[in-house]
Amino acid sequence: MTQRIASKYAIIRFRPYVETGEFANVGIVLMAPSAQYFGFKVLKNRHARITGFFQELEAKTFRESMKYVDAELARVSALLKSYAFDRRRKFTGNHEQTAELLFEEIVRPRETAVLMSEVRVVLADDPKRKVEELFSYYVERNFVTKKYRETVLETELKHSLRKSQLLQCYEKRKLGDHDFSVSIPFTEMNVAKPRLIKPLSLGQETATKILEHSNSWHFRIAELKRRDFIDVDKVLFATEGPGDGQLGKTYRESQEMLAELGVHVVNFDQKEEILEFAAL
Repeated sequence: MTQRIASKYAIIRFRPYVETGEFANVGIVLMAPSAQYFGFKVLKNRHARITGFFQELEAKTFRESMKYVDAELARVSALLKSYAFDRRRKFTGNHEQTAELLFEEIVRPRETAVLMSEVRVVLADDPKRKVEELFSYYVERNFVTKKYRETVLETELKHSLRKSQLLQCYEKRKLGDHDFSVSIPFTEMNVAKPRLIKPLSLGQETATKILEHSNSWHFRIAELKRRDFIDVDKVLFATEGPGDGQLGKTYRESQEMLAELGVHVVNFDQKEEILEFAAL
């Protein structure tokens, strides 16, 4: 039976505006003293969720902050290796105590843009793999399904519509008949062919899943149009998805395919465009 290793970890958080206290999880740092292991992982490339949440923030500022954190943790890792904290050779003297003190210094509370959560303890079969697991959970939020994420987007949009005094014009409603119907979260009230707004999460982990989800809505809107329940120029998709790499390319292709229907397609963070559409 594999012995599980007690490991300490903290969640790396990005808090660009100290005044509000709002933060986003951006990394994991972990130490397993008995296994002589120190590891970390920092979000560096996929920053659309961060800049979407902190809308006034420039992407360059976030990238530079993450580059600095990554470099600092790499420096600590190199220092620990100089103390043999990587199982290449046996610890001597007070090196293990030094490693503990370094970890305490890393995670101590700070009034800066990048800070650490409280220290937590987890048992791990493999500390290195545990870093990946914790990163997937706390940063990439692998427990969040597309359905859950779209519920979050709907809540955010409802808040924006309420602030703009437009929410009273919309309701959640099924369009269609007993043979075919589609539930739309924001449907214009008291109109034969209403204005429709659908937040759409296209942040799935593979290109196939992104395409499957976007195509399912392509079919629904096309079928509502064919059955003469809607005018496509009165439909808006507020989409969210990856910005970089192959998945980013697939996301943009999905947006283009939806737009071929004649509907409006905007990024979810383009709030002014969404509210302008909703107000017409």
